[in-house]
Amino acid sequence: MATPRSRPDRTLIVILAVLAVLVIVALVAVFTQGEPEPLDEGTPEGVVQQYSAAVIDGDEAAAMEYLVPELAEDCVRLTLGDPAGMRVSLIDTTERDDTADVEVLIVTTYGDGPFGSSEYEERGVFDLVLVDGEWRIETAPWPLAICDPTAVTK
Repeated sequence: MATPRSRPDRTLIVILAVLAVLVIVALVAVFTQGEPEPLDEGTPEGVVQQYSAAVIDGDEAAAMEYLVPELAEDCVRLTLGDPAGMRVSLIDTTERDDTADVEVLIVTTYGDGPFGSSEYEERGVFDLVLVDGEWRIETAPWPLAICDPTAVTK
């Protein structure tokens, strides 16, 4: 009498195939995410995005272009920490006729410790005003501020 050939369990094969597809999709999503989509610079959110990117990149000259003229001209520089480990996410925007508030979440990652890196997150609000038809930043949350708004001199 011949022993019957053992067939692989089709259920197990289907489950393994589904898991393989999920792993491939997850890897594709992680590796193709890239940079966030640039927002329109004519909006308060776009101005905050460009300003924040300039500050994080260490390009203070580019960041100054997004400030109200009075603050940019009389800028008393603030000492910034290391913005390299900083991420900024948009939470909400309140836009009025000539002012806007853009609320963001600022996440700062600090070096390696025995249990890995540490993160600190806080909410901040950018106050913007309309200057000659363009949105400009009047105040920025302290982790992203490059000028001291209380030290404007005349």
